[in-house]
Amino acid sequence: MNPELKPRYSLQIDNLSKSFQLDNGTIDALDNVNLTVQPGEFLSIVGSSGCGKSTLLRLIVGLEKENQGRILLGDKPVNGPSVNRGMVFQEHRLLPWLTVKENITFGLTVYTQESERLVQEHIDLVGLSGFEQAYPYQLSGGMAQRVSIARALVNRPQVLLLDEPFGALDALTRIQMQQEILRIWEAEHTTMILVTHDIDEAIFLGDRVVVMSNRPGTIKKIVRVDLPRPRDRSSYDFVYVRKSVYSEFFAEAERPFVFSI
Repeated sequence: MNPELKPRYSLQIDNLSKSFQLDNGTIDALDNVNLTVQPGEFLSIVGSSGCGKSTLLRLIVGLEKENQGRILLGDKPVNGPSVNRGMVFQEHRLLPWLTVKENITFGLTVYTQESERLVQEHIDLVGLSGFEQAYPYQLSGGMAQRVSIARALVNRPQVLLLDEPFGALDALTRIQMQQEILRIWEAEHTTMILVTHDIDEAIFLGDRVVVMSNRPGTIKKIVRVDLPRPRDRSSYDFVYVRKSVYSEFFAEAERPFVFSI
């Protein structure tokens, strides 16, 4: 698919902090996060559970409000949800009483004469031609997640946020979906930000891998992945990048991280 020509903007995160008030006190989720994501970049974010990765995505999409700092898309501040930013969650969250086509159409904020064509283009994009009238219960997990991706992309957002989108899938389907999301990214030229616990997945997909610290989440290191696509997970260069990312998790261990091929 050839996306409609329109300006693309960088995403700028400046001095971002976020805390939550609970009955028993305050939890600091993020502390002074600074990050720039270039237009069309595929950025992966990894970190231990509870480090604020998903909170960061929710701030970018506008579902949460920062306590300090700011988020800019181009020169416009993020103050709430917008069609410029789409999000895909771990669960597909399809409406069970709607068909594939209807679920994707539901994602449109404005229905025009071009909407029918746009929806069909995105059905084709995610490889679900022929399943337009299927209901969610008739789809596999991977197919349902493709519908979710198409629904998030149908408004042609500037940024697509992926919060552990393949976490509920079996290993083989997960690898297939990683390849699919790369194909979609190359076709749509959408900026993508992926949160994952799978370091191999982060390296396979990302132009850069952001490693976050334990809570409160800060950016410990950004690892650039200068590997040609398609990437070979068993290659020396891939394993070397994996070592660089893993070492951040073991940096404070009592014994040194042992690496072997």
